[in-house]
Amino acid sequence: MLGNRRVRITAAAAASAVAGVLVFEGVTGNSSVDTEAKSGPAKADVRAASLKLGDGGTSAALGKRDTAPFSMLGVTWTDPAARVTGAVEVRTRSVPSGNWTPWTSLETDLDGRTETGRSGTRGSTEPRWVGPSDGVEVRINAGGKISTKLPAGLRLDTVDPGRGTTLSAEPAAYAADLPAEDPPAASTGEPTTPDTTEPDAPDEGTQAPVEPTPPAPDSPDPSGPATDEPTAPASPSPSAPAASSPAATLPSAPSSSVPKPPITSRAAWGADESMSPEAPEYLTGVKAVFVHHTAGSSTYTCAESPAIVRSLYAYHVKSQGWKDIGYNFLVDKCGTVFEGRKGGVDRPVLGAHTYGFNRETAGIAVIGTYTDAPAPSVVTTSVARVAAWKLGQYKGDPAGTTTLAAGAAGKNYFGRAFTVGTKYSFSQISGHRDGFNTQCPGTALYGQLGTVRALAAGPVTGLAVKSVTGAGRAGTTYYTKSAVTVGWSASTPNVFISKYELLVDGKSVATTAGTATSAAATLALGTHKVQVRATHQSGKTTTSAAATVIAEKTAPTFPAKPNLALRTGTVNTAAVPLTLKWKAADAAALKEVRLTAPVARTYGPTTASASHTAKSGAATTWSMKAYDLAGNTASAAVAGTPVIVQETSAAKSGKWTARSSSSYLGGKSYTSSSKGASLSWTFTGRSVALVASRASTSGQVYVYVDGTKVSTVDLKSSSTKYRDALWTKSWSSSAKHTVKIVVVATSGRPTVTTDGIVYLK
Repeated sequence: MLGNRRVRITAAAAASAVAGVLVFEGVTGNSSVDTEAKSGPAKADVRAASLKLGDGGTSAALGKRDTAPFSMLGVTWTDPAARVTGAVEVRTRSVPSGNWTPWTSLETDLDGRTETGRSGTRGSTEPRWVGPSDGVEVRINAGGKISTKLPAGLRLDTVDPGRGTTLSAEPAAYAADLPAEDPPAASTGEPTTPDTTEPDAPDEGTQAPVEPTPPAPDSPDPSGPATDEPTAPASPSPSAPAASSPAATLPSAPSSSVPKPPITSRAAWGADESMSPEAPEYLTGVKAVFVHHTAGSSTYTCAESPAIVRSLYAYHVKSQGWKDIGYNFLVDKCGTVFEGRKGGVDRPVLGAHTYGFNRETAGIAVIGTYTDAPAPSVVTTSVARVAAWKLGQYKGDPAGTTTLAAGAAGKNYFGRAFTVGTKYSFSQISGHRDGFNTQCPGTALYGQLGTVRALAAGPVTGLAVKSVTGAGRAGTTYYTKSAVTVGWSASTPNVFISKYELLVDGKSVATTAGTATSAAATLALGTHKVQVRATHQSGKTTTSAAATVIAEKTAPTFPAKPNLALRTGTVNTAAVPLTLKWKAADAAALKEVRLTAPVARTYGPTTASASHTAKSGAATTWSMKAYDLAGNTASAAVAGTPVIVQETSAAKSGKWTARSSSSYLGGKSYTSSSKGASLSWTFTGRSVALVASRASTSGQVYVYVDGTKVSTVDLKSSSTKYRDALWTKSWSSSAKHTVKIVVVATSGRPTVTTDGIVYLK
C-alpha cells in the first residue's frame, strides 16, 4: 500500500515502457524491518588517489603512505568494460595494531557495466573490507605481458563508512517473522554536478574526496535499454520474456507464498539517501535469484556488518559511479539480512549485480569470501529464506528452472556463451558464475546452492520420531497404558516449517507450530502406527517412518511367588546368607522387577534370583514389584526369619570337645575326631544350613535328614574359614525336620569342628 505517499512518474517512465522498467521517484514501498535507526544516516567518506603508471603502462603503483581513516578499498579505472588481466595487490596499516598487513590480491573479474545503461561508470576490482586503517600501498602488473597495458584512469578508492547505529535485528536464519514497517522515503533532491576529471597525481596519488557521478544530461534514460549492454538498441527483442514488459502503474508488492524473513532496512544500517537521490527502477516480476559473495575478508565481526554495507553502498555509488548499491539484498555471516538497493524489498527493484541478467532477477550477496571455506548454515538458511520469499511473490519454484533473456553478449564461468536477446535456461536460484565469467559466489558457496534450493523449496528433510515419553521400548516397539508424548527432530531449520502433525494410524491427532519438537496423544488399547508429518512453508509435506506403539493395561504376573532359601557363605548374627527367588511374566513385555524392601534393588526381566543377607532372629518381609514396558505393575512378597542354633543345643553321641574363640558363633564350637560321633538338631522350618569351621586338615561328615543319609560333606579348605555355611537344603514349605551329622574320621585328617546350624522359619 502506498497510503498518502506522493508518487511522481518521471518522463523517463514512458521510455521505460520499451525498456522493461519503470522509474518512480519518492517511492520505497513496504521496505523491511527497521531496527531502531534513530540516529540518522551515516556519512561515508570516499577518497581517491591516482596510481602512477610504469613499464610502458604495464604496471602501476601507489607508494606506501599515510591516509585519512578508511575501512574499505578498491581500485577503479575509467573504462567500465576494460579488465585488468594481471595482479592487483594492496596492503594496509591497521589502526588498532599499527602493523602493516601482508600483500593481498583483489579480485578483478567484475564488469563495471553491471549498472545498466548508465554513463560515467567505472571499471573496478572487488571492494575489500580491511577494517579500520590509516595507511596503504598498491602495486599492479598486467600479467607479465609487455603488450598488455593497464586501463587508463587507475586510482585507489578508500571508504570510511562513518559511524552508524547499532543493530538489534535477529538473523533471518532464526528470527520469527516481524511486521514490516515503511522506511523513510528516499530523498528526491537534485544532485550537484561534481568535477568528474581524474585527480592529478603529482606525488603518486594525492587523496581527494569523491562525489557520486550523476547521469550525463544527454545520456539515455537511467533505466537503460532492454538489454544490459549500453550500446544495445532501445527497442526490446521480439523474444523478450513477459517479465521484462513494464506495467502501466507502480508495480504492486504481491504477497508471497511463504513468510517474509526479517530484513534490516536501509535506515537501520545507516544509508545516506542523499548520496543516491535518483529514483528506483522497477521490473514487473522476478523469475530468478542470483547468489553472490562480496569477496574480501570473512573475518569481520557481525557488529561491523552495517559499516560494511554502508561502505559497499558508498563504493558502488561514488567509486564505480552507480546510482545505488548494486545488490537487492545482503546477508552477513551471522545470517542477518540487509536491504540493498532502495525501492522496497517487496517490489521487483532493478538491481546491478549480474551483467547481462539484471532484468527479471534479484541479487543476494553474502558478505565475505567463500571460495575455499563454506558459508555457515545460518547464511545458507537466510539466503534460502530471502530467495524463497522473493520467488514466492511471483509463483516461482526455488528448486525449478526458468528462462532468462540475455541482455549482453558474453560467456559464463563454465564457457557457456550468451547472445543478446536469446533466452537461456537457469536454475531459479543460480550463482553469479552461471550468468557471468566470474568465480563469484566462490566455489564453496556455489557448491552449497543445492542446499539453499532444498531449504527454500522443501520438503522437510531428516524427519524422524526420536522418543515416545510415557512408553517403554523393546527393540522398535513402544508399550504404553494410553498417554504418550512423541518427540521428533528434523534436519531442516524450523524457520522453514509451517507446522507439524502427530499422526496415529494415519489420522492427525495433534497439530503444533513448526518450532515444536513434541506433541501429546492418548491412545486406545491396541497396536498403533505413530508418525509425524511436517509441512514445509512451500506446502510440501514429509511424513516420518512409523513407530509401533502398543497400548495395553494388562498387569504382569508372578507365576512363581518370591521365596527364600539359605545359601552357602559366612554366617554371623547380623548377616545370614539368603537366596531370594521369583519368576515374573507379562503378556506383552516385562520391563523389570524391583525389590522394594528390606532393601531397594532393580532386576532385569530375565533375572529370577538374587543373593542377600538377613539379620538372625528378625522376621523380615521381602517385597517385590514387577513392571511391564507399558507401566502396568504387580506386587508380591515373602517373609522369613533366619534362626541360628548352636552346637550346644544338639543331641550328641560319641566324644566331642568344646572349644572357645571369638571366631565361633556364640564364642564356642564342638570338635571331634571319633568315628561315628554325631550331633543332631530338630527344628521347624523350610531351609537349613550346616555351619562349620574349616581348614586344610579338616575331615568329613555324613549328613542325615529325617533319618536318611543325603550327603557326605568334606570340611577341608585350602584356607581357614570360620562360621562357614557349606551345606544347605530347602523345602517348599515349613515343616519339622531333624538334621544329623556323623564324623567319618577321614584317614590323615579325622577332625571336624562344627558351629551349629541355621534354619529359616
